[in-house]
Amino acid sequence: MNDLAPSFPRLLQSFFVEHLCQQRAVSPCTIAAYRDTFKLLLTFAERSIGKSPTELSLSDFNADMVLGFLDHLERDRGNSSRSRNARLSAIRSFLKYAAHEDLTAITTIERSLAIPQKRHDRPVLGYLTRPEVEAIISAPDSGTWAGRRDRALFAFLYNTGARVSEAIGLRVGDVVLEIAPVAHLRGKGRKRRSVPIWKETAKTLRRWLDHLDDKNPEAYLFPSSLGGRISRSNVTQRLSLAVEAASRTVPSLKKKSISPHTFRHTTAMHLLQSGVDLTVIALWLGHEDPSTTHIYMEADLAMKEAALSRLQPVASQGLRYRPPDRLKAFLQSL
Repeated sequence: MNDLAPSFPRLLQSFFVEHLCQQRAVSPCTIAAYRDTFKLLLTFAERSIGKSPTELSLSDFNADMVLGFLDHLERDRGNSSRSRNARLSAIRSFLKYAAHEDLTAITTIERSLAIPQKRHDRPVLGYLTRPEVEAIISAPDSGTWAGRRDRALFAFLYNTGARVSEAIGLRVGDVVLEIAPVAHLRGKGRKRRSVPIWKETAKTLRRWLDHLDDKNPEAYLFPSSLGGRISRSNVTQRLSLAVEAASRTVPSLKKKSISPHTFRHTTAMHLLQSGVDLTVIALWLGHEDPSTTHIYMEADLAMKEAALSRLQPVASQGLRYRPPDRLKAFLQSL
């Protein structure tokens, strides 16, 4: 092994401290997920090849060892394909970083990076119709302080597609409501993005600010009753009460599982159905990888296909495509 090459322990430490924390500024949740992955991986490596973590080298992380670890997760720990893929993503991220730091291990790293993600069924994407959204936003009692806050919060979540963590951390000074209303959100990895605010939402927020005692720019825009930061669980609880009230006038809500994140899915789907480009929606939602936004395109297509199938008469015979020559017939049969 090249004496100039960094050791595995040094590489792993610099990956977390310098690459993830300082250079990429990823969220604490991502740090925790990657940390847990490597705790499991190092324990597996110690048991399978008999080396302590400080004795490991990059060459030990060959494709066979990584595949063995992934099989262990599913077979022995009962992890789902989604969990297995998340662990593999963490390992891939480290190996890509290590490839730039230690060229002597590039062959081993390339083979490990070639391990594919495992296919799995995606859960059905849940989102709301426009009447359902309007019913939920209007459900809280506007005669109470909490009800006015909830109306403003739910309208804001639908308008911006913000994550609940972004909304509850929002400060009064993060929202501009004059001339060209806009909200400045702090997303994952402390990344900032600006999202336009619709006129109706701006009116709702202005009315809410009139009832807000602390209008200091650093005060929370949607505070708890004590003036501090409202918790995620409290938002979920308040939303459940609003959904229960709204379902009395919109019965379809009774059949749906609704969380604050449902507003985010709903915003994306409604933007897509209004003709907004996927790349714009990705920026709107703060997706670092635009491919993440394709789940909404898939959900929209699935919905349209289901609607089309209901329009076809039961007795009708669909037209079957007939390839014009044998080569196309062969390709069609694959």
